[in-house]
Order: sequence, then structure tokens, then C-alpha cells
Amino acid sequence: MNSDPDTQASKSTAGAARSLAQLTSGVVGVVLVVAGILGFFLGDSSFTVGDNLESGQLFGFAVNGWHNVVHIATGVFLLAVMANGTAAAVGLLAFGVVYGVVTIWGFAAGTDILGLIPVDTADNILHAVLAVVAIVVAIASGGLARRAG
Repeated sequence: MNSDPDTQASKSTAGAARSLAQLTSGVVGVVLVVAGILGFFLGDSSFTVGDNLESGQLFGFAVNGWHNVVHIATGVFLLAVMANGTAAAVGLLAFGVVYGVVTIWGFAAGTDILGLIPVDTADNILHAVLAVVAIVVAIASGGLARRAG
């Protein structure tokens, strides 16, 4: 057992350090959970579907109850995968791919996704930015290379 205080301090500091993927997962996860919760109080909490789809505005973005639930669920997912660098990188990649699909779908459909989630141009742009950031961070963090190796 090494009793050198400097060695022990560097080990505890290294253990506490987070990768870029972990930090991104944590920050985006918290923001999505908070946005989902605020959406119920400041936006729209209706769970209507199809042609009766209702939505409200939260900071300029179209939201409803389903949209809020999706934000909370994806935020919790990102918080869950931030436990280690590899899981965070893989989780961000999956998140980025899903949000990329949602972006394309949102632009193509125009007003909603599956008649459940209202979207507008601001939503589509934000989803695109989140998708790109998540994928770039997943690749740049090196966690995917460790996973493949």
C-alpha cells in the first residue's frame, strides 16, 4: 500500500475527473429533465393526439405532455449513461442518432411527430444541434474507440 499523500491525491483526482462525453451527458441530461418538468408548468401538459394535438410554448418551443415526457425520459437516459466514459460516449451516440431521426422527421412532417409530439422550426433546429453535438462529442471523446478495441 502506498502511503504517499501526493500519489493518493492524484488517484482521487483522476477518479473524480469526467470525460467530455460524461460532462456532456450530464449537462444535456439535466437541461432536458428540467425542460420537461418546466414544460408541464409553463408550457402545455395536454396529452391529446392526432388531429386534436394541442401544444403550448416553452421558451419559444412547441411542447405538450408527450413532448415533456420525451424530454424527461431522454434526460434521465443521458444521466444514467454518464457513469463512465464509454457508456456516456455510446449513450450520446445513440441519443444523437435518435434525435437526428427526429430532426429529419420533424422537418419532413412540419407540425408533429407521429401525431403525438408537436414540433416547429425552432424544435427542429434545436433537435439538429443536439444530434450533431452528441455525435461529435461521442466520437471526439474516444469512448467509442475504447468500446471497439
